[in-house]
Amino acid sequence: MVRGGVAILDFGSQYNQLIARRIREMGVYCELIPGNVPLSEVVRIEPAAIILSGGPSSVYDKDSPHPDPATFQLELPILGICYGMQLLALHENGKVEGGYEREYGPAKLYCEEDCNLFNGIESGLQAWMSHGDRVVEVPGGYSTIAHTESLPIAAMADVARRRYGVQFHPEVNHTEFGEKLLRNFVFGISGISPDWSMKTFRKESIKTVRKELAGGGNVILGLSGGVDSSVVAALLHEAVPQRFTPIFVDNGLLRMGEREEVIETFRGHFGMPLKVIDGSDEFLSALSGVEDPEKKR
Repeated sequence: MVRGGVAILDFGSQYNQLIARRIREMGVYCELIPGNVPLSEVVRIEPAAIILSGGPSSVYDKDSPHPDPATFQLELPILGICYGMQLLALHENGKVEGGYEREYGPAKLYCEEDCNLFNGIESGLQAWMSHGDRVVEVPGGYSTIAHTESLPIAAMADVARRRYGVQFHPEVNHTEFGEKLLRNFVFGISGISPDWSMKTFRKESIKTVRKELAGGGNVILGLSGGVDSSVVAALLHEAVPQRFTPIFVDNGLLRMGEREEVIETFRGHFGMPLKVIDGSDEFLSALSGVEDPEKKR
């Protein structure tokens, strides 16, 4: 965890990982966290700004995810994207309506007034839409800052409180000015410095591991050879090399040469005390006669 980054509240959009990627490419730390977590989970990462992501739900659906209402009491910049804009409007006492034909695809966005969110962005550029509900009345203190031919309120802002909502998706390449808009929010509005990198993340992660394991004891890790467990193995090996043992289990279902490749990589190249267990007989015996792929898993 790196303090002073961006907390992205995840409401289920297919584009959410793209939001995180765009922010990290700017040299800014961010975390994707479930959108309906308690406020304590949001402030845990000590963010300098919050993004409310898009999502497939209607804000009025019975089981639709909503942020902790206390989130809106934080004095932090907030950017709501698509469903996130609708959540922002609803919780700030604006009006959201459904029943419209779903809009999916490109639309020309026209700015209605000067706003720092659109600094350096021309009016009439293409934005990417993907929504059913829409904001039909902005909350008190907000103004409409952009529209399209079919959407009267395509973006809104309460500049004094640094709260913004966009009905389009700035994170996708189809929005011609998306990167510029996100940079305006992260740097110009939120005042975040681009001082994060994977090198910084590595150092912070190792520091966290050592702190968590300060009480002593050894660590074992089930190593599959995939990206997730490999990254964890590398961090543990650097943080507590004398107390860490990765374990790789050959289940008899590996690709040809995969076991040898894992051994060469982690034992040979990285010098880890890798333990290899041949569990192929046990696994294959348990799978004997099982034809349903779901049961095999």
